[in-house]
Amino acid sequence: MVITYYGAACFKVQSGETVLAFNPPSKESEYKSPRFASDIVLVSSNHKDYNGWESLLGKTEGAKPFVAEGQGEYEVSGIYIKGIGSNGRNNTVYSLVLEDISICHLGALSKEMDPSLKEAVGEADILFIPIGGGELLDPQKAAGAAIHLEAKVVIPMNYDESQLKQFIKEFGAGGTVAADKLTIKKKDLAEKKGEVVVLKPVG
Repeated sequence: MVITYYGAACFKVQSGETVLAFNPPSKESEYKSPRFASDIVLVSSNHKDYNGWESLLGKTEGAKPFVAEGQGEYEVSGIYIKGIGSNGRNNTVYSLVLEDISICHLGALSKEMDPSLKEAVGEADILFIPIGGGELLDPQKAAGAAIHLEAKVVIPMNYDESQLKQFIKEFGAGGTVAADKLTIKKKDLAEKKGEVVVLKPVG
């Protein structure tokens, strides 16, 4: 599995020939709209920083990717995806399994992790988490949520350098790694316990 960060809350996750996109910014956003071919697009919020799925291409000429835009259960290309409502109905947390690795993207989560959300998410080997504060989790609350979910790999998003430093200080779990992209297999997770992976945004 290869994970690439495009800034804001946008990630490309590739498993073999299958490509998933999380929360591509729209053309109206201050963030750059990504341009890559995708099979599945998961949109957490109807906000310009998250809902730019139309900028993405389908995998074949003339095709469009499957788009999930809210809570519910989806099965696409043999992948089971669960969309879980949070922040009332304003945000969708996505949970899925690829290559026997459980993935959770918290989207635009702004409130502390409550027991019902943790139960709905279940395990999270890899956690994408906002840490920038404002309308999102701040570094302290984000650290609490990451600890609560017991993720093996934690990938921060929506932050500046000072917020990242504060999050790492608050979280203080299994070390920090910086990378252009993350290539990972199930066997790589065995010895990880709360490793923070800081991905450099594309572009």
